[in-house]
Amino acid sequence: MTTDVTTNNKNPVNSSLLIGILLVVLGGIGIALPAVSTIVAETWIAVLLISAGSAKLFYALQNRQNTGFIWNLLLSILYIATAVMLFVNPLTGVLTLTLLLGSFLLTEGTFELLLAFRLRGQQNWAWELTNGIVTLVLGGIVWFQWPSDAPWLIGTIVGASVLFTGISRVMLSLNTRSMKNPSDQAASTL
Repeated sequence: MTTDVTTNNKNPVNSSLLIGILLVVLGGIGIALPAVSTIVAETWIAVLLISAGSAKLFYALQNRQNTGFIWNLLLSILYIATAVMLFVNPLTGVLTLTLLLGSFLLTEGTFELLLAFRLRGQQNWAWELTNGIVTLVLGGIVWFQWPSDAPWLIGTIVGASVLFTGISRVMLSLNTRSMKNPSDQAASTL
């Protein structure tokens, strides 16, 4: 009994490899167009905040009689006001988001390093280690370059982080693929 590989989309290795390739491409675009990437990231966050704030407002108004109405209403106003601030004054939003991004990258880099040491026994684990180190360095760059380089920094840093995440995912996926049993590989090519 043979299976057609082209119709079998449930292979997690293929999915992981495709996602890794997509991340590499998106990271390259982010690095190539940093100002555009920065504005897209800032606008995307504003859209998310206004959507979440609207949902919270709708929920609060639907549940006026319940306890916590005032808190839900205040939270929805906070979300919407923050989104409006990001839309109206994008430079302030970019400066604020740059500091948040630096904090995020420092945290992500720490977690990536911890993950790398957990994967230490696997082949190609050094890619995860490299990803963690690069992410930590990028987080440090954000903190030391703020605020002068904020307009291009978010796009470049996010692009680089996504690029290295994609590379590490591709390499780990290739490692998983090479670890498959040779009889499994022969069966999947039929």
